[in-house]
Amino acid sequence: MAKFHFSMRIAPTTYILHSLYRLLSRGLFLFLMIAFLLPLSAQVDSLNQEEIPPGFSLQEGNYSLSLPKVMQSGKEARAYINIKQAPADLTEIDIEVGGEQQTVTLADGKGGFSFIPEKDQKELVFRSGAHEKKIAIPVVNFPPWMSILPPLMAIILALIFREVVVSLFLGIFAGSAVLAFYAGEGIKGVLSGFLTVIDTYVINALMDQGHLSIILFSLLIGGMVGVISKNGGMQGIVNRISKIATTAKTGQFATWLLGLVIFFDDYANTLVVGNTMRSITDKLRISREKLSYLVDSTAAPVAALAFITTWIGAELGYIQGGIEGLENFPEGQSAYGIFINSLGYSFYPIMTLAFMLMLIFTGRDFGPMLNAEVRARETGEVSRRDSSGSEEDTLKHFQPLKDIIPKSYNALIPILVLVIGVILGLFYTGHDAEVWNDESQGFFTKLSTIIGNSDSYAALLWASLSAVTVAILMTLAQGMMSLLRVMDTMVHGFKAMFAAIIILTLAWSLQGVTEDMQTAGFLTELLGDQLSPAWIPAIVFVLAAFISFSTGSSWGTMAIMYPLVLPLTWEVGMSQGLEAEVTLPYLYNAVSAVLAGSVLGDHCSPISDTTILSSLACSCNHIDHVRTQLPYALTVGTVALLVGTIPSAFGFPIGLSFLLGLGILFAVVRFAGKLN
Repeated sequence: MAKFHFSMRIAPTTYILHSLYRLLSRGLFLFLMIAFLLPLSAQVDSLNQEEIPPGFSLQEGNYSLSLPKVMQSGKEARAYINIKQAPADLTEIDIEVGGEQQTVTLADGKGGFSFIPEKDQKELVFRSGAHEKKIAIPVVNFPPWMSILPPLMAIILALIFREVVVSLFLGIFAGSAVLAFYAGEGIKGVLSGFLTVIDTYVINALMDQGHLSIILFSLLIGGMVGVISKNGGMQGIVNRISKIATTAKTGQFATWLLGLVIFFDDYANTLVVGNTMRSITDKLRISREKLSYLVDSTAAPVAALAFITTWIGAELGYIQGGIEGLENFPEGQSAYGIFINSLGYSFYPIMTLAFMLMLIFTGRDFGPMLNAEVRARETGEVSRRDSSGSEEDTLKHFQPLKDIIPKSYNALIPILVLVIGVILGLFYTGHDAEVWNDESQGFFTKLSTIIGNSDSYAALLWASLSAVTVAILMTLAQGMMSLLRVMDTMVHGFKAMFAAIIILTLAWSLQGVTEDMQTAGFLTELLGDQLSPAWIPAIVFVLAAFISFSTGSSWGTMAIMYPLVLPLTWEVGMSQGLEAEVTLPYLYNAVSAVLAGSVLGDHCSPISDTTILSSLACSCNHIDHVRTQLPYALTVGTVALLVGTIPSAFGFPIGLSFLLGLGILFAVVRFAGKLN
């Protein structure tokens, strides 16, 4: 009896100490994660550029040079100079690079210059006035065709073995081994290339501030989803939407519609829609593959078409850079005006959104997606049994608490905080009083300019942190869970994101390899001499899609293609004696082709970050998502090219192109598709 009273007396103390330990350990984990990741983002510049030791003065301040990590002899390389504490009136400097004199134009002490490394060149002599500096440069001479080996290997292996982590790693390894081998290391380069995967490419991927922002944003979204799932908020939303979405058809339409509503950012769109609709579509026996397709193929096209998004700033910047300095270019043509005019040629994004509606309302599918939908309808298995072995263990942590009444506002309020917070953050970080007070511009033009100039990563981080905080406070205020249990649930939300973050990091690392090997440049050169005015948009569309597919980056593709395509299109038109009014439609079509091709390649690529995030948000096996989405994306892309992009460049009415294209897509769905 005494022993019994002893245990009862000690147990509360033990429980309190154990609970305090768990709470502190999770709090310490969060603190260390943030304290570790945030300083890393501040070191981006020091890792991505070669710092010149202090003491070498140029004018009134020290300077640093940023050089490509890998250069090829005979190929133009781009370097950048940053003069610290540069005088305000310093707008250009004369330098000598590799024995050639150049004038570098500066803005805030920063400017770029180009040079062509020679074969076996080991150093670059940089002079300015009486100052001289010798800099070692990494010249690597490898067969240009090998630059497509890393992404090609990763993509083929991923599709064959349905395992993306090892496939991505081997793709990175192939690229780093080639670079090391041809850098003079010979067979030893294979070993050093293996080590370079982790100590260079993975580390550099994690040191990128934008990448870190996406990782933290994804973790915070995962934490929020974990909390609002456990407190019954998500179940409350499911109960409400289930009253409307009572069939597979209405459930898919609700997913499509929600994707249109969250139009301002593709990352936020993907994660919010996927996590919100997953429980509903599971209940309606809609396959995870179909949910992933609806989420992925709505997010990027909507972000590409809307003129108030986080994409617009980059797009306008690329367009502005491409049209600067063009001879005889009309003065009234601004970057924003060109973008608006190009939307009329956005065949792939618009047709993709319409194609999804056709699939939804006809209840038909074809290819691998049909098999997935039949499996889900007939057996209730929304995922393949062997597609995610640990899914059940993960999902059990998101089951709502027992003996609680699900209330939708416990999820709606945090989600609204996220959505509204992103919009306010975009406006706050991009606000410019001069733009806002400019009476010559309309409201939407000013708003689009402000959001385009905003810091989207900061807005996403602020909003996601606010959303998860609100979710935690609401849960605690209603007494549903203790602080310890809430923190434990949030950590499980973080863990659910971990596998996808590994894939995302490796995909970014592979992009680093393709940049070093100049994969995009090689692909561009393949068709560089084949362009002519009427065929420019079609060739650009195909090339942009191929580059985006190979590199996994639609933004990177746009950054590469726009500076090349815009001047080329204009100069070809002028060289053939065409009037400006005749050449401008080619230009609009080419601008749209770059954007549309980038989105198409992004949809097809298993190494794309948005494709990976879609799989993550929908808890769908990544390769299953790619295999089922690929036929649909290629179908729409082919019709958009053959019926839209090519005929419109030859003068065929745009409206008729859309009608004809949509008619063909409907016929494909009607006759190739089968009821699921």
